[in-house]
Amino acid sequence: MQQYKNLILFLCFITFIAISPAFAKDCQLKDRTCVIAILQNTTEQIENERWRDQTYREIAKTLAFEGKTDAAIALIDKIKTPDTKAMTIRGIGMAVTDIHLSSEEYTDIFTKLRAMAEKIEHKPSYAIALTYIAMSQAFAGDDEGAWKTAADMNNDSLRNKAYGETAEIQAERENAKAAMKSIAFIKSAAFRNKAYSIITKILADRNKLEEAFTSAKLITNAYKKAQALQYILDKQKPREVKKK
Repeated sequence: MQQYKNLILFLCFITFIAISPAFAKDCQLKDRTCVIAILQNTTEQIENERWRDQTYREIAKTLAFEGKTDAAIALIDKIKTPDTKAMTIRGIGMAVTDIHLSSEEYTDIFTKLRAMAEKIEHKPSYAIALTYIAMSQAFAGDDEGAWKTAADMNNDSLRNKAYGETAEIQAERENAKAAMKSIAFIKSAAFRNKAYSIITKILADRNKLEEAFTSAKLITNAYKKAQALQYILDKQKPREVKKK
């Protein structure tokens, strides 16, 4: 039993050495794990809560980019400010879409981020966190997950916004079918028209003119519809010819 106690004490001592500023001189910049550990230790000493929370947010994003998603997610619990928690969830979610993980890994990460979001008691921040998770899922190509996350939102305006943001991301991925489905979930005609207008331009800019035309025809506001159709026509055949 004593040898186990000694081992635990030794490991604690090693951990202290790794994170203590006193040992910073032994930390090489190329050893990012060591530098991040010093950064975390330094952050704990920041007295201003908002500044400390914002610093933790940036560390979490860095850890996520490093592929250390569990460590990144664990930092959310250290953050006290609800809106910063939501922004940290966003940062982690967006970061992991750039490191090309498997669908199973993404599902695991987004499930953990959702669990963290459920801890947020401030309702507006909670809703924003869900919006960011849905957007991250769409970026990762997890459309089913994005739709489910958005559907769980109680606030009509924020839910519609989440569907609209998801549709934009899907259009940017040139997946017009998924974008149309996202917009179809929107209950408000005004929100739908705005979403169709936006993805019409996104698709047209990517030379997906037929898909853009399909989107434009679904707009029920005459002015917005006319603008969208004109935009497509101008992309198809520009009216302004560059003069030499």
